[in-house]
Amino acid sequence: MRVLLALGGNAMTAPDGRATPAAQIAAIEVAMRSAARLVAAGHELVVTHGNGPQVGNLLVKNELAAHVVPPVPLDWCGAQTQGTLGFTILDALDGALAAVGVVRPVAALVTRTLVDRADTGFTHPSKPIGRYLPAEQAQQMIEHGQVWEDRGEQGWRRVVASPEPLEVLDVGAVRALLAAGHVVVAAGGGGIPVVRDADGRLRGVEAVIDKDLTAALLARTLDADVLVIATDVDHAAVDWGTPQQRELERVSLAEMRGYATAGQFASGSMGPKVEAATRFVAGGGPRSIITSLTHITDAVEGGFGTVVEPD
Repeated sequence: MRVLLALGGNAMTAPDGRATPAAQIAAIEVAMRSAARLVAAGHELVVTHGNGPQVGNLLVKNELAAHVVPPVPLDWCGAQTQGTLGFTILDALDGALAAVGVVRPVAALVTRTLVDRADTGFTHPSKPIGRYLPAEQAQQMIEHGQVWEDRGEQGWRRVVASPEPLEVLDVGAVRALLAAGHVVVAAGGGGIPVVRDADGRLRGVEAVIDKDLTAALLARTLDADVLVIATDVDHAAVDWGTPQQRELERVSLAEMRGYATAGQFASGSMGPKVEAATRFVAGGGPRSIITSLTHITDAVEGGFGTVVEPD
């Protein structure tokens, strides 16, 4: 089967959230052992990943150095983290494949995602990113053209656009690499956000694209057999944190959408994963699965986790 594996940010950092280089390498090595088992089982694999902690680190560097050098824009942050995480994933995946006796070429693509220049997110940015700052430090970043909001006692926080992904522009290269037998890493962090101007030229923009939504789009475009969204729990659940909490196993598209409409999934955690899972199936995908990284092979081959299927 052709599997699109979307790794959450927790797969790229230590369990306690630390994002030191050593912690990131160790976490990625664990993630790639799971990915290698999928390849060893004979599946064709495309990997995409989050980059929130890594972009967060770059934003801190922007803030600390703003009085010396201009801040790096968000599209540059996305490109830099795609490159850094891409080569780290490739090194870890090479080792993991060798450990299970599989010889397979691997490749990572710096990948752009097209968004609409008229998306309302650009005129009303609302996605909070980075750390809280006191007013005087936030003002310095505002002078560099950024948008910051006063969040009360916690301080000021930057807000950016989070536009809808429309097209993964470099999907042709992904197809060519898959045809040549590669395991491909692509569209990290949702892809580098770009818009097409009136003259047809592409340019990067200050935005953050939800990586799960791009994963669903990429999976549909590649005609994947299954979209696996790897997170830190075995199943999505309803009535989370209450005595009535119930893990979801096999659910129809209509059922999952009903739970989402009822507000069962938090917007900052499980919500985007459920939205991505339902979009893939609604767009013609055979099934999507939300589960933990340690169970992805069980999910693909045995239906473990929360499996969303057509009605």
